[in-house]
Amino acid sequence: MKRLWVLMAVCFVDMMGLMLVAPLMPYYALDLKAPEWLVGPLIASFAVAQLVSSPIWGKFSDRSGRRPAMLIGLGASAFAYVIFGLATSLWMLFLSRIVQGLGGGTTGVAQAYVADTMEPAERAKALGWLSAATSAGVVIGPFIGSAAYTFGRAAPGLVAAVLVLINVFFAWQWLPESRVHARSPSGHFVASPTRSVWRALWEIVRQPTTPAHRVIWIYVVGMLALNVVIGVLALYLKDTFAIGARTIGYFFPIFGVVGVLMRATLVGWFNSRFGEIRTMQIGTISLLLGLALMPLPAALFPPATALLVFILFLILVPVGTALLFPASTSLVSQRTDRHELGLVMGAQQTFRGIMSIVGPVGATVAFATLGHGVPFLLASGVVAVAGVLAFREHPHEPVAATA
Repeated sequence: MKRLWVLMAVCFVDMMGLMLVAPLMPYYALDLKAPEWLVGPLIASFAVAQLVSSPIWGKFSDRSGRRPAMLIGLGASAFAYVIFGLATSLWMLFLSRIVQGLGGGTTGVAQAYVADTMEPAERAKALGWLSAATSAGVVIGPFIGSAAYTFGRAAPGLVAAVLVLINVFFAWQWLPESRVHARSPSGHFVASPTRSVWRALWEIVRQPTTPAHRVIWIYVVGMLALNVVIGVLALYLKDTFAIGARTIGYFFPIFGVVGVLMRATLVGWFNSRFGEIRTMQIGTISLLLGLALMPLPAALFPPATALLVFILFLILVPVGTALLFPASTSLVSQRTDRHELGLVMGAQQTFRGIMSIVGPVGATVAFATLGHGVPFLLASGVVAVAGVLAFREHPHEPVAATA
């Protein structure tokens, strides 16, 4: 349990550093005379780099250990923040964003660390706590970034770099290696993955019905729906409820705050009481209801009441994802050979990265061409597919080898 707390602290500071600079990225780009259309590719470049690097980091961690993978990833992030703080051109901003993404590809490694160190019955709860730590970083990071900006344009990036370097030292001192298998003379762990990164990705697509792959696709479909909401939420609030730039910041923290509260309190209870499969199913129901109901308040209630009801339905989304994602990730870990945990979880994060690009792009196109409420309804249809898949899962699925 001590190692979990250390890992949570590392992931909290890492996400806090990321969110310290991420909200400022568009403003810095515009200050450097970037056209508005270039802001989207700048933001997306992080996700592209992350989805490319995630399975590579995962396989590296299977061969050389979780600890060195996370330490190198954190070091890359610190370097990226220095570039961000000192950027005087657009190419430097793009470089910063790409290096951030490369360093941020270790999310699957952190999840594999949890799977290494926790018993199967405790993994969903532990992954929920880990996710709560990152959600807390999402909430706190932007406030620190805005405060740091008052000391100059370079300050947010440099503050983030210092925080992450302290984090590197903290991890170096107190985060032990989670893989305890003997090493071969080459320095790699004896049970290292034999598949290539690209073969692992291709097999998830080619063989979607294997036990681990089925749950990965449930996770990925849920992630697509979440990114649809994130992609159009500001636009929907602006056009439907006249929410402007001064107040939009009060709505996005809902995801982080609800996520932290759920993962720190109820996720463990749900998994202990119902098990991962039932918890995953409940999560898809909550997510489906939230998405399907969100367009209704504007049509059925006066504006003031409609906004309040909309927020209540919106809360169902992070409630659902808080139950769905840790439970599904825990199931993936239980259905994967131990020597390939990093590889498979990194591959899962690659598909998550793809959804973080496809979701917002598709949602904004649907919003502009089909109607303001259509993206939420389309996302609810996507979650219905995930729900069908989730309710086909059975509690006594064979567990992968752990040797």
